[in-house]
Amino acid sequence: MQIEIHSDVLCPWSYIAKRRLEAASVLAGTPIEIVWRSFELSPEGGPMPGDSAADMIRQWRGDAAEARIAQIVSLGAAEGLKLDLENARPTNSFNAHRLVHLGAASGKADAVMERLLRAYHSEAENIAVTGVLDRLGREAGLAPSAVAELLTGDDFADAVRADKRLAVERGISGVPVMVLAGAAPTSAVKPVEELASLLRQATASQRAGDR
Repeated sequence: MQIEIHSDVLCPWSYIAKRRLEAASVLAGTPIEIVWRSFELSPEGGPMPGDSAADMIRQWRGDAAEARIAQIVSLGAAEGLKLDLENARPTNSFNAHRLVHLGAASGKADAVMERLLRAYHSEAENIAVTGVLDRLGREAGLAPSAVAELLTGDDFADAVRADKRLAVERGISGVPVMVLAGAAPTSAVKPVEELASLLRQATASQRAGDR
């Protein structure tokens, strides 16, 4: 079952959604193939990080910030994730998205996304730094020569921009959002049981259509 997910490496909810979808796939007995669609939360950001993710939430949420931070960290922990919002620092994610597209070209997009998410959210890595992306790409199983070529050129830049246009066409203004088997876009941050039910329904619909 193919699922498109509009997401950004910078988004902790995208990491949580990935884990929940993986669990839902097992629960539903439905293998899934995720197509990662690029969505930049901070397209104007530069390569040097500023305030932490937690500090940005404090700026946006005011008195409700600490509860929100605790909620995100707790929900991540429930999925086995360490979400270090105090040390994760948002930066430009354009090249990270290009790296995911490079991974997709060799069937390793999921491994690349996983490595990027862990690096940013759990290891406080700056995913805008070329050297960091080079290392993470190789650790995710990509050919060193392909990663080096990507990071010194502009391969897949058009693919990232095309994903951004697709999000606009679909009316998507935040992430993570999934498109399951051509259905309308919907939040990917749902309980595992609900995601599993959606997978079962999509599978049944697909089978009925094949008859």
